[in-house]
Amino acid sequence: MRTPWRSTGRPPVDPDPLELLRAAGRLARDPDAGDLLDPLVSALASAHPALDLPGAETTLADGVAAAYDRGWQPTDVVHVVRRRVSQRAGRLAAAVVVAQARTTRAADRAPRAWADQLDALGPAAGLAGWWAGTGVDPATGWRDVVRVLGLLPDLPRLEHLLPGPAGWPQHRRADTPVPTGPVDEKALGRVRALLAKAERTEFPEEADALTGKAQELMSRYAIDSAVLADQRGPDLGADVVARRLHLTDPFTGAKAQLLHAVAVANGCRVVLLRELGIATVVGLPVDLELVDLLFTSLLLQATRALADADGPRTAVFRRGFLVAYAARIGERLAVAGERAAAGAAQQHGGSLVPVLVRREAAVQGRVTELFPHLRRTRSRPVDAAGWWAGRRAADGADLGTGRTPLPG
Repeated sequence: MRTPWRSTGRPPVDPDPLELLRAAGRLARDPDAGDLLDPLVSALASAHPALDLPGAETTLADGVAAAYDRGWQPTDVVHVVRRRVSQRAGRLAAAVVVAQARTTRAADRAPRAWADQLDALGPAAGLAGWWAGTGVDPATGWRDVVRVLGLLPDLPRLEHLLPGPAGWPQHRRADTPVPTGPVDEKALGRVRALLAKAERTEFPEEADALTGKAQELMSRYAIDSAVLADQRGPDLGADVVARRLHLTDPFTGAKAQLLHAVAVANGCRVVLLRELGIATVVGLPVDLELVDLLFTSLLLQATRALADADGPRTAVFRRGFLVAYAARIGERLAVAGERAAAGAAQQHGGSLVPVLVRREAAVQGRVTELFPHLRRTRSRPVDAAGWWAGRRAADGADLGTGRTPLPG
């Protein structure tokens, strides 16, 4: 990588600030740049101490737009910036993403799922608004900007799960309901409220009862929805969708195994991009909602159980704990799934099994379409003490069945 000042480590006299910013972003892509960024960042801070350089926010927005063209979505961009740069830089990415969406009228044009992501990111603060809320000095702020600029061009291509801005209409058309029917927001609201209460209570018996009601409601709703979709037409493939979930450090791999256990038990499949901490979950819309809710709740339970576990506070122990927790949860979910299917069969009769088989084939077909070159990875060995502690904790985890833990 060449820059006019690479040999001296000093920027040219009176450089154009915007070109200086772009050059700094290019330099930041070089892992060996090191201290060579310091004079560029200092020059930017001296010229624009309020981070109000005209064109800077547009330059960031252009990097975000290019990532969209490669299959990235708003929350994907924010997640990877948090992971690769810092939490503060992640807030910068969110501010720029939302400001860029306002400029492109995304609220009027984007698919509903895209607009929902933007809503979750907060107000459109923009570059100047972000910096004003950080409390850091100008040089630190500019360094964050430069590092984000350096990261965005190197983001790999992802599968296009939603149309990007280039494919949006001038005005959003009414979302077409999928054959499974739209996810019942009233039912989901009840589930979320039940799980929130279960996670707040200090009484295990109350948590069991609350989560049991939530699991019963969603499991039966998901099965009934799949049966109704099958009655409307024999091809469930058009109904299958995919969404990305973001896994945070540490122990991304162990958390992915827990997600895999929850997804498989609910008729979904997971494809993991380990280096990015991104998991793509593929399934019917109702099943995806159940996976998202249940995984979030179980991850919270696992985190609390790990904090209370007897054992060393080493990374090896904690990873072994979470891997074992995921494995045992998978076993328990499989039993719970068989029990739920048996109950549904009493209502739907012999038609239920073929429906579930067709659902599985439709999901697998969509996975193959999205990821034609998948390969399986082998798990690493885990700490024995952490493994057994994790299995014990998983035996006591509330799966939403309202029943007592299974015996070992």
